[in-house]
Amino acid sequence: MVSKRLAVLVASALIAGVLVACGVTAPATVDGPVDAPASAHANQLADAAAASSPMDAASGAAAPRRRSGRPRVQPEGPSAYVDKAPWTGQRFAVAAANPLATEAGYQMLHAGGSAVDAAVAVQMVLGLVEPQSSGIGGGAFLLHFDGRRVEAFDGRETAPAAVDGQLFMGPDGRPLPFMQAIVGGRAVGVPGVVRMLEMAHRQHGRLPWRSLFEPAIALAERGFAISPRLHALLVAEDHLQRDPVARAYFHDAQGQPWPIGHVLRNPEYAAVLRLVAARGSRGLHEGEVAQAIVDKVRSHPGNPGRMALADLSAYKARKREPLCVDYRVRRAAAAISADDRDYRICGMPPPSSGGIAVAQILGMLENTPAAALGLHDGLPQAQWLHLYTEAARLAFADRALYVGDPDYVRSPAAGWHSLVAPAYLAERARLIGAQRMKTAPAGQPGGQRSSLAPMPEQPEYGTSHISIVDGSGRALAMTTSIEDAWGARQMVRGFLLNNQLSDFSFEPADAQGRPVANRVEPGKRPRSSMAPTLVFDKRSGELLMTAGSPGGPVIIHFVAKTLYGMLNWGLAPQQAVSLPNFAVIDGPLMLEQKRFPADTRQALQVRGHTVRETPMPSGLQAIRRTPAGLLGGADPRREGLVMGE
Repeated sequence: MVSKRLAVLVASALIAGVLVACGVTAPATVDGPVDAPASAHANQLADAAAASSPMDAASGAAAPRRRSGRPRVQPEGPSAYVDKAPWTGQRFAVAAANPLATEAGYQMLHAGGSAVDAAVAVQMVLGLVEPQSSGIGGGAFLLHFDGRRVEAFDGRETAPAAVDGQLFMGPDGRPLPFMQAIVGGRAVGVPGVVRMLEMAHRQHGRLPWRSLFEPAIALAERGFAISPRLHALLVAEDHLQRDPVARAYFHDAQGQPWPIGHVLRNPEYAAVLRLVAARGSRGLHEGEVAQAIVDKVRSHPGNPGRMALADLSAYKARKREPLCVDYRVRRAAAAISADDRDYRICGMPPPSSGGIAVAQILGMLENTPAAALGLHDGLPQAQWLHLYTEAARLAFADRALYVGDPDYVRSPAAGWHSLVAPAYLAERARLIGAQRMKTAPAGQPGGQRSSLAPMPEQPEYGTSHISIVDGSGRALAMTTSIEDAWGARQMVRGFLLNNQLSDFSFEPADAQGRPVANRVEPGKRPRSSMAPTLVFDKRSGELLMTAGSPGGPVIIHFVAKTLYGMLNWGLAPQQAVSLPNFAVIDGPLMLEQKRFPADTRQALQVRGHTVRETPMPSGLQAIRRTPAGLLGGADPRREGLVMGE
């Protein structure tokens, strides 16, 4: 069992690191001896806190000011870019978006726990220290490998039974503006992450369920330091203060966000975790906490939702068949260290579009000259970016037309694998030419024409990712979310509620009356872009890597970039994660700001692309198993950390 005293030490270590980074002397908060495993990592935690200073280490740029608008497809706002050293180990590893969450997972693995044990502990701490991204008020997808087979656990939120297809349509017959739709109770889906983790733990847990909550409870009761990233996102947020509970927790008496290093305590969250630790998911989905959630959703003064107690008690996590594809790397002359083995890549099936889209992009690139194009001066070449962009646009066209909750939407042709069949992807790749396509059309897998309408573009945001390999060889990739940064901006019992219903199409049908696959329906799960991924050696079946990222629809690009970097260009996880980001939906080609040279941008424009430079704060985590041991990488754009032994 993990001691609470150990979690207190972790909090103290981060407080000290953050305050030192800000030039402030931190008071001592823990006296007497401490458990050895925690003290062994105190310096690492302090270094992580100091690295996440409020100034960009590369540019000296200050934390972002409060903003009034939202970028169209960007995830959470940027805070800082800090180079991170590669991590190496032998026995086990955990990578998460915050050092305190990583430490909680480390303690479970050190105590002999499984990957799922560690994921539960990590998630409970993330909901406290990174509340804008994920938490027990949201949902998640988890891919798990037990040494023999891969399983996909679906903890995606569901629509309440009382909703209908007009949920996000205004009285004028037009879709509601995004922020008007999500702030309040309207967009809150029935949360699923706790019930999903409970299902996974019953199968794959080794430590007692109750013990997995101890680090988060200790941190919530004793307090944790406001990190530079959390502070920057609070400063940039306009809507959170409208909720009196959230305002009182995240802001001082003058309505200003608590400063970096302020020790934030959350006894209400600790009390909820104690209920869940004692009663399992019933502690959240039934009783007083469930009633508090329903009251909050339904009583919003301007934008109430339709959730009922019956929705919470009836929620079921689901096990689904993972979407796995074969992937062959053709050695490129410019990537002499690339591995030429055949791989098996496994991702989440619908209702996530991430697994299909990543597999489509990689599969189409196999049928282009991309394999001959290595990195140039450590960066993707313009021609490779062109080929990638066109493949991605074709994948997103299929995503818009076909993908939705499989319990409500029929797959095209013979099943979801028809969208990733080699012959189909080869056919799609033939549409990629020397110049940008004017329009990227959806395909017709199996030669069947769809009667559905493509979903119009609309914003998607948010999320966090966890990758773990335990000491027995089990592994998982879990992406977890409350959707937009700060979710619905509704706080109840110490945690934030999601706005995941806004991942449904606001418009249920097109002008011709054709239904959108991802339209709102009672009990339905909204389509997602989350792409937790496990990669295996095809011949031996050996696990090679676990990876994933937050980022709304650009999750797909962040994950595809990282996989391609490791598999095709032979990069270590930290190198692949740190590669410049790029993305396209079906508009401008977005390149990470100040990461690509002018001649690359110009070459892409010559090929017909509109290029836009923008911050692209992914939150990638990746762990790779090699003959020499484990390698890990955490995104330099966020506060993540890899730990292990």
